[in-house]
Amino acid sequence: MTRKTLQEIVDENPDAETFRYGDSQLLCNKITDLVRAGRKTATVEAMRVYQGRGGDALPEVGRRDIALNWNGTPALMVETVEVTTRRFDEMDEDFVAAQGEFRDLAHWRKVYRAYFSRSGGVAEDMEIMCERFRVVKDYA
Repeated sequence: MTRKTLQEIVDENPDAETFRYGDSQLLCNKITDLVRAGRKTATVEAMRVYQGRGGDALPEVGRRDIALNWNGTPALMVETVEVTTRRFDEMDEDFVAAQGEFRDLAHWRKVYRAYFSRSGGVAEDMEIMCERFRVVKDYA
C-alpha cells in the first residue's frame, strides 16, 4: 500500500486546514499519540491566533482538518464536532477531561498559563477557542 502525500490529501480535501498540535516536537508527538489513542477529543487555543490579518482559520463544525507530525507529514484527519468560546477563567473539569492530558483543572491552568505565556501572553479574562473533534483517518 502506498501512502498518500500531504499534497494528495490536501487536493482531495481542499477545505481542510493543516496544523500541528503543540509548540514543540515533544508536545506534538505526545498530543498526536493521545488523539490517536482516543484519549484526547478536545483542545483549546487562544482566540488571538484566529484574529487579525494572517490569522489561522477558526475551526468549523463539520470541517475536516489535517493534523501533521512535527516533520510536516500527515498524521491524522480530524473532524470538528463542536466549537465554543469562553474566557480562560471559565474552563471546567468536563472540558479538561476531554483534553486527555491533565490531572485536573488546576493542572490544566498551570500548563496552559505556561503555553499561552510562550505564545503571546495569558490573562484570566482572555478568550479561548474550545474545540471538540473526532478522528476520521489515521495516516500512520
